[in-house]
Amino acid sequence: MATDRADKDALLRVFADFAESRDPSLRDQLIEAHLGLAEYLARRFTNRGEPLDDLVQVASLGLVKAVERFDPSRGLEFTTFATPTIVGELKRHFRDKGWAVRVPRRVQELHLRVTRVIDDLSLELGRSPTVPEIAKRAGTTEDEVTEAIDAGSAYRSTSLDAGRGDDDESPGLLGQLGGIDAELSRAERRAALGPLMSQLTEREQVMLYLRFYEGLTQSEIAKRLGISQMHVSRLLSRSLQQLRELADPAD
Repeated sequence: MATDRADKDALLRVFADFAESRDPSLRDQLIEAHLGLAEYLARRFTNRGEPLDDLVQVASLGLVKAVERFDPSRGLEFTTFATPTIVGELKRHFRDKGWAVRVPRRVQELHLRVTRVIDDLSLELGRSPTVPEIAKRAGTTEDEVTEAIDAGSAYRSTSLDAGRGDDDESPGLLGQLGGIDAELSRAERRAALGPLMSQLTEREQVMLYLRFYEGLTQSEIAKRLGISQMHVSRLLSRSLQQLRELADPAD
């Protein structure tokens, strides 16, 4: 434990020196020290049709950006700061490269926006939203919503017979299917959200916990916290938007 603390302190000193001098050799030292983080995050995006080596390169580019932008005087852990930047770079890679047919950039971006709106409305309404409801929230027309939803079918899908991106001789996905353990995906989400949740206010954290971990309705949360249901709805929407921006600053 003492060794880990000493290593962190040493890296902080290097960050401080780099922030002042912008010495390329210090930047390279910091990048090399955190390549493990880039590879870890890249592996979370495997089995989506892209070779692992390519994903690691994309994640490493995000790491370089994070090192160059990091301000040690703000008191944040570097990994907390760098994770959204690296994940954002990986998401942009799939957004730009992951379409099986050529779809206009406008439609790609609209598809992503409509998808987020559908997620938010589904949480708020407790059901699947209608096209008019989606269009109103997204600030677009019903025809454009339909176009954006249809565009989702153009996103590249991985063949069930294809091997892993980093191992052409591995069995296809069809040969690797097994039982679904929901707890594994939940654990991954909690690990990714932990650093981001810490940047919300205590009340916002409590509301998100009650909504998504205990499964309370907005009305039940309002009653427990002594505020209106409308206030709960606004705070939940704001918190989700803030988490989304922290997870992917480019969006």
